[in-house]
Amino acid sequence: MAWLLLAGAIASEVTATVALKASAGLSRPLPALVVVAGYAVSFWLLALVLRELPVGVVYAIWSAVGTIGVAILGALLFGESMSVLKITAIVVIIGGVALLELAPA
Repeated sequence: MAWLLLAGAIASEVTATVALKASAGLSRPLPALVVVAGYAVSFWLLALVLRELPVGVVYAIWSAVGTIGVAILGALLFGESMSVLKITAIVVIIGGVALLELAPA
């Protein structure tokens, strides 16, 4: 159950961050509302996840997957560049989280 809540926290955070870009500096009310609601839901779900899973692992996964998701959506939705260097950085992030998962407790 904790892993599903973590997925929800990540999805909420990514949604909020994409809405932050779409809000034009929080000047557009609907995207601004999505920003506030998305971050609130994300942190609430994250708090629930931390009841069951270690904070280091949870935060690494939440931040890494969120960063990757926002980078990909930024390219798809806003035409932001996706260079070889950015793709390499995404691979490094994934590798770092995998190593953290494999590290002994």
